[in-house]
Amino acid sequence: MNYAEEIKIESRRLVTRRHFFGGCAMGLGSMALASLLGPTVDAQVAANPLAPKRPHFPGKAKRIIYLFQAGGPSQLEMFDNKPGLAKYNGKPCPPELLKGQTLAFIKPDAALFATQFKFAKHGQSGAEMSEALVHLPRVADRLTIIKSMMTDAINHAPAQIMMQTGSVQFGRPSFGSWVTYGLGSESQDLPAFVVLSSAGGTSGGSSLWGSGFLPTVYQGVPFRRSGDPILSLASPRGISREVQRDTLDALRDLNQRLLDKTGDGEISTRINSFEMAYRMQESAPELMDLGRESAATLELYGAEPGRNTYANNCLLARRLIERGVRFIQLYHEAWDHHGQVHKGTKAQCAETDRANTALILDLQQRGLLDDTIIIWGGEFGRTPMIQGEPDGSNALGRDHHNKAFTMWVAGGGFKPGITFGETDEIGFNVASDPVHVHDLHATILHLLGFDHTKLTVRFQGRDFRLTDVHGVVQEPLLA
Repeated sequence: MNYAEEIKIESRRLVTRRHFFGGCAMGLGSMALASLLGPTVDAQVAANPLAPKRPHFPGKAKRIIYLFQAGGPSQLEMFDNKPGLAKYNGKPCPPELLKGQTLAFIKPDAALFATQFKFAKHGQSGAEMSEALVHLPRVADRLTIIKSMMTDAINHAPAQIMMQTGSVQFGRPSFGSWVTYGLGSESQDLPAFVVLSSAGGTSGGSSLWGSGFLPTVYQGVPFRRSGDPILSLASPRGISREVQRDTLDALRDLNQRLLDKTGDGEISTRINSFEMAYRMQESAPELMDLGRESAATLELYGAEPGRNTYANNCLLARRLIERGVRFIQLYHEAWDHHGQVHKGTKAQCAETDRANTALILDLQQRGLLDDTIIIWGGEFGRTPMIQGEPDGSNALGRDHHNKAFTMWVAGGGFKPGITFGETDEIGFNVASDPVHVHDLHATILHLLGFDHTKLTVRFQGRDFRLTDVHGVVQEPLLA
């Protein structure tokens, strides 16, 4: 049975969205019910859509942690060293480069702008990084740095949607939804796809982790920044665990009687979702308690229990994959530096660099890096031209740039210690080995064990996939 046929069968078993948002007894959150389906509680239920599935072929990776740096971090301030910019600093960008180009805000005759950061080579790989990255050089030889990324959109919302769904249009399933659709989950007590956020909110909104035309069981589940990770997860005051269990057992028995009578698959899903939410009342608080980690681990990440920080979310990501969660998405929107790109990059590196490095070191130490893919990057990069005046009389920032930017990946079958692709003398265009968003998605799906052209769902008369009709697996990136 192919995935397109399988999804039709699964769709008939799933409760529609309206069944979930009506609320439920004993304080079990509607978000939990809308998003989570656990193991079946009755033998009559034919299958669990989130049960672990076999990919098309044995993959090297089993799970993904996506560190999404929303806003568009400047590759020129961190990874793409361009001495040529220093030579042409303050001069207009060559007109031939700008012919036919669309820019978000700055004028085509904007002056070129050299970075104020110094660069150095690190590790045996000789990976170049700027002094803004204090910690990441420690793991230079574990990184696969891609300097030749390209995307289609030049503004935040469509570019973020493109990076997460493979399309600039709303309504397509997100990357995490495709992965959980294809692989299911190894967790019995937590969602298959968890969303964590820090800093500002994303421009693309909930469509970045939505399931699109896939059943809602595959959508991401956002965890709140404080209190219960999911609203209304805790029982009301005065309701003991025993009373709640008795109530759910009675509700299950009533639902079971109706299921036996009607054979309605939506009833079995309802039973199943109540049970998952009940189990999460035990598993979620324990998961969120970072105080259970050692002092050394907290120090490694720079994590502080009880706070909402990027470092805490990175540590939570490690705890989630240890508990079988398939896809963890971290959103940190703070990189939109139209002004003061030097100051802004330095501040965001101070907030994120230590935790990024710690996550790699921690997973490697625990034997989890080899089958976990870590992705770092934003929706696009920044222009080599200045947004403002080079004499400092205006904000020294950079505009959106989709023609050439940098991302890095680590673990999960990627070839470590390489830098792939390059840009031209000033960093405006890709000079060699271009990697489009579709190519990156195709390559990651390959490492998970999927032929991206065959992981499809028929919708509105045609077969859709994460990479649409595009995407080429980048063999040089594979270990």
